[in-house]
Amino acid sequence: MGTKIIYKSYRQNDSLLFPPTLGELVPEDHPVRIVNAVIDRLDMSGIESTYRGGGTSSYHPRMLLKVIVYSYLSNVYSGRRMERLLQENVNYMWLAGMSRPDFRTINRFRSERLSDGRFDELFRQVVLLLNAEGLVSLKVQYIDGTKIESVANRYTFVWKGSVEKSKARLEAKVEAVLKTAESVLSEENGECASEESGVTDLAGRTERILRRMDERGISDRKLRKSVQKVKEESLPKLEEYNGHLETLGERNSYSKTDKDATFMRMKEDAMRNGQTKPGYNVQIATENQFITNYGIYWRPTDWGTMIPFLESFRERYGRQSEEIVADSGYGNEQNYAYMDGEGIDAYVKYTMFHAEMRRKYKGNAFLVQNMHYNEEKDFYVCPMGQHLERVGTCSSVSDLGYRSSVAVYRAKRCNGCPLRGMCYKGKSDSRTIEVNHTADAFKRKARGLLTGGRGLMHRSRRPIEPEAVFGDIKFNHGFKRFRLKSAGKVNVEFGLVALAHNLRKYAAHVRDGLMSVSDSCPSSGMA
Repeated sequence: MGTKIIYKSYRQNDSLLFPPTLGELVPEDHPVRIVNAVIDRLDMSGIESTYRGGGTSSYHPRMLLKVIVYSYLSNVYSGRRMERLLQENVNYMWLAGMSRPDFRTINRFRSERLSDGRFDELFRQVVLLLNAEGLVSLKVQYIDGTKIESVANRYTFVWKGSVEKSKARLEAKVEAVLKTAESVLSEENGECASEESGVTDLAGRTERILRRMDERGISDRKLRKSVQKVKEESLPKLEEYNGHLETLGERNSYSKTDKDATFMRMKEDAMRNGQTKPGYNVQIATENQFITNYGIYWRPTDWGTMIPFLESFRERYGRQSEEIVADSGYGNEQNYAYMDGEGIDAYVKYTMFHAEMRRKYKGNAFLVQNMHYNEEKDFYVCPMGQHLERVGTCSSVSDLGYRSSVAVYRAKRCNGCPLRGMCYKGKSDSRTIEVNHTADAFKRKARGLLTGGRGLMHRSRRPIEPEAVFGDIKFNHGFKRFRLKSAGKVNVEFGLVALAHNLRKYAAHVRDGLMSVSDSCPSSGMA
């Protein structure tokens, strides 16, 4: 006879004498308690000031913020899914105090209440809490950027070059029609010249031509129809082109379904055809893998975002870091000059940094960088001993308006030189070189920093700082595309991603026993 099987008690509808509270069902070291404790410490007066008195009661903004931040920490980015979890998941029920806002309330809070810099202040407070705990010092920034796709339709593009060409073509066509009409009016009425051709207001000019054609009974119906078409079709189209150009501003493209998004090449290219997609250039600064600053930019290149990004750090914390670490995408004269003026140690590579470290590069005596330079008399000496004297100075202006000065040097005569074939391949009789002394000085300073002991440490840490953070956000937590439209809302959305990342890291420190946090910390007191 077999052993009797005994099952544990299973009664679904039993009433408990002492029913458990929701808090008893949430583990003490669960990340949801970290979110609750940290957000309870924040000053939310900026968000609370957006509420007006009267009417029905509102969900508490602190509760809504906790729900959204915890959702982002848990890889939940959809408002509808947050609504469902508030009804099904015990962690959400405890965090929300059994409140059940719908997805419209959640989305409206996320896109409206947190905008206009209000969320930036909350993020700042969290980073300052990390600073007080000793997790970040704010004295160093490891900076990097990535491109994240917008929610906009990728086929609703507007290109600046195309708009300008189409506008010029249409303006020429309109001008030809109006001039023809003015010429016919002048001939039929015996006028020597047309007064209308000097009118710059195309709409007013067209109306006057049509009125005069009606008054004088112009018989050319085809011409009358062409002028009418200018009024009904061409002029509105020109207004549309002007609107596109106004929206574009300095950009070369934008999306019709998210006008702040610019078309960029993404690393996530499933078709592998280099297709551009609407998106944003996201910049972050990290320290100990905590995000200390973030910014959203339309420029696809990193070098054009560095100065405003560093200025945003100063605005956020009222001070600037002592050290900046970044890759060669940020190393240009303008950025070096800015950091030098701010007294920042720039551990920032430049384009040729790694090439200059190679033996082949150092042993090439024909490269300008390896030629002897007489600073006192301002001339270079080629390997054959001939002087390259300074013959002039030229300047260039970057896309951002920064002006660089370049010195031009030229040898007297290179014909007959046995080393000419190895020296240069131009057809001229004398070699000409261009040198940016200011940029070269900044590069020498950066090279000295990067090859020193502290520079080697920073170079070894940079790949595991911002690059690892972006990899974690994109691939471990699935955030590869924004869900909100417009630069302001996208800034809030990535801010939530950054805050969730920081709290996730902080929770790991607490779980590993490196930190301790109590969710009995001071609270604003929910009504």
